[in-house]
Amino acid sequence: MTAASRTIEITVLSAENLRLNRKLIKKNAFVVVRTDRYNFRTTKIDAEGGSYPKWNEKLVLEIPVQARSITVEVHCKTSFGYRVIGTAIVPVSDFVGGYQPENYLHFLSYRLRDYKGERNGIVNISVRTKVSSPVDYRRETYSSCSKTTSSASKQVAVGVPVGRKGFGGNGIVTGVPIWGT
Repeated sequence: MTAASRTIEITVLSAENLRLNRKLIKKNAFVVVRTDRYNFRTTKIDAEGGSYPKWNEKLVLEIPVQARSITVEVHCKTSFGYRVIGTAIVPVSDFVGGYQPENYLHFLSYRLRDYKGERNGIVNISVRTKVSSPVDYRRETYSSCSKTTSSASKQVAVGVPVGRKGFGGNGIVTGVPIWGT
């Protein structure tokens, strides 16, 4: 994961009332989740669920930090090829930010719209923003207000004074280290 993106886990749970040309579909529905034009993941085909398919499939994607939405498309395999049943635009603000912790699991349902913009079912998903593992700053050695290089990681850090036992700090960093590249 880079600083310009975050990792999200989307579990595509199910869909409801899927129609193709105003008729309930019989089988072969699947979902494509897109974060942008080139970054997408696909579920397996549900061959038995008909117009109420169930996938319960977890998809992991990188989403750019500046992204405002992701797209969830429900497709159906027909004798004429693959057809889009409906599309839902999911605002990133529905699962990032706010008062919930970053690793919070959001259960969301969205109305699908067909190519004419008409209602065409509902898709049910859950979304979790993956949190990168925290850095253990206790393992790093810092000198007071100077640049040091950690031989293990070959990263340059701006030194932050660390309190010593008996010196009013008990070994806890009282500032935020700033990493350089």
